[in-house]
Amino acid sequence: MKTDSTMESKTDALDTSIGKPLVAADQNGQNAVEDFVDPWNVHTSSMKGVDYDKLINKFGCSAIDDSLIERFKRVAKVEEVHPLLRRGVFFSHRDLHVILDCVEKGQKFYLYTGRGPSSDAMHLGHLIPFLFTKWLQEVFDVPLIIQITDDEKYYWKSLSLEKVKEMAVENIKDIIAMDFHPDKTFIFRNLEYMGQSVGFQETLARIQKLVTVSKIRGQFGFSDSDCMGKYSFPFNQAVPSFSSAFPQIFKGKTNVPCLIPCGIDQDPYFRMTRDVAPRLKFLKPALVHSKFFPALQGANSKMSASDPNSAIFLTDTHEEIKEKINKYAYSGDRDTVKEHQEKGGDCSVDIAFQYLTYFEENDEELEKIRQNYSSGEMFSGQIKEILIKKLTRVVLDHQTKKKSITEDIVRGFMTPRQLVFDF
Repeated sequence: MKTDSTMESKTDALDTSIGKPLVAADQNGQNAVEDFVDPWNVHTSSMKGVDYDKLINKFGCSAIDDSLIERFKRVAKVEEVHPLLRRGVFFSHRDLHVILDCVEKGQKFYLYTGRGPSSDAMHLGHLIPFLFTKWLQEVFDVPLIIQITDDEKYYWKSLSLEKVKEMAVENIKDIIAMDFHPDKTFIFRNLEYMGQSVGFQETLARIQKLVTVSKIRGQFGFSDSDCMGKYSFPFNQAVPSFSSAFPQIFKGKTNVPCLIPCGIDQDPYFRMTRDVAPRLKFLKPALVHSKFFPALQGANSKMSASDPNSAIFLTDTHEEIKEKINKYAYSGDRDTVKEHQEKGGDCSVDIAFQYLTYFEENDEELEKIRQNYSSGEMFSGQIKEILIKKLTRVVLDHQTKKKSITEDIVRGFMTPRQLVFDF
């Protein structure tokens, strides 16, 4: 695969501060903790959330600009890209242009994404990568691999194997309820599948042989007190990046390109993966990164399964959605009505508006709300009313679909098999 050497040098840069919060001097010379992102933690002091421009520079990835979006439209033969892409929710990438090169040459690729089951029910933030992935699968008509990292949650959380499995099954049903194509989608749980697949185990062994303990420590910040499961997990997440891990799906082909839609916090895993790929004579996986879906309390706080009021869950009722948004969603209103009418609301911190940028598909309607709020004609409470109606439809529709997901349907998605794939 042809890769631009300048971009390759940039995109393969490694952040050596994983696990080490950065401390710098603020304007007054005082110590201040900068934004910190790794696969398990996200910290920022700004109500506007993480500074993604700085994160791009720190991680060494590339911004998705207008020219790349225009090329995407031409190659995908679509009039408009997904709202999550055109609004900058998916904002950076590694080698997305290489995937577009493949499509232009008539070559197929596959999609790979995943979910770490940390609760019985997924929340709205968990939907974002899957919404975009589903659109990509439909636009390009390609197969999809979905990895359920139940092993990760067992290593990092105080959960039993039985509880992890229970949560994984419920999360899988949530994913299937999003209407992924059953003939083109394979879902697997690490703890169930890895030991059964020779292709997975052989690919895993090849990667592990080339990465040292010191390298893993440097990239992920592990210490002597961390269990060996944590040291091994990055390899488990790397393996599905290579088609050699799924001979039953790709007819033994080891050179099928891979595109990974994921949150930017997952990028460290795939920097390691991309680093080892050339030594295995494998293709480097390409990535497209999403921003973080903010917690109800503001973009500087974290959604947590242990705090049901921090997020809208897919099991919530209309009454629960209404109460959470009205009571907990951070407002961008000014201190007084007069000040709000004079200065307008702050869309960059108002959570109700931020959520609409994810779930309001009509650009004109979203822009109208933005202008009315920014001018002071609309208040956050009015935006909340709009959001409550929209999210109630999204969540209740999802619940209806999930009720129809039987054990046989789940097993169908999780059975290793050749997917519908035209090489």
